[in-house]
Amino acid sequence: MAETKAIELTWDGDLRFHGGAPGGPATVIDADNATAPGPMLQLLLAAASCSASDVVLILGKMRVELTHLRIAARGVRRETEPRRYESLTLVWHLAGAGLDRAKAERAIALSVEKYCSVMASLAPDIRVTNEVVIEGDPG
Repeated sequence: MAETKAIELTWDGDLRFHGGAPGGPATVIDADNATAPGPMLQLLLAAASCSASDVVLILGKMRVELTHLRIAARGVRRETEPRRYESLTLVWHLAGAGLDRAKAERAIALSVEKYCSVMASLAPDIRVTNEVVIEGDPG
């Protein structure tokens, strides 16, 4: 059976909104990026956090004891309307016992190509590039 997700969004004035699942915690969105991340930054956050969640679970199954995960994400937008993303770059900073580059790259590839529902919901022509930095890795 298909799962349905629902949100409620309320305008707070100017280009600020708050919303979330009905009755659940809310997040603030500011299209001016003045008081909170705007919609396009929220989309980057959603893609990064979705993929990061997958990577944490996948690396756990690979018996990696993850101690650090940070993603620096960049999105390049079109110059004309709609100013959607043309490409995303995620730079993964990871550390943990039993972690090596092969495991990190495999977990990230599985997430981005198979499991991350946010990435799968993006336009199929958006180029996604991943760079891996293993903390404490000399190479």
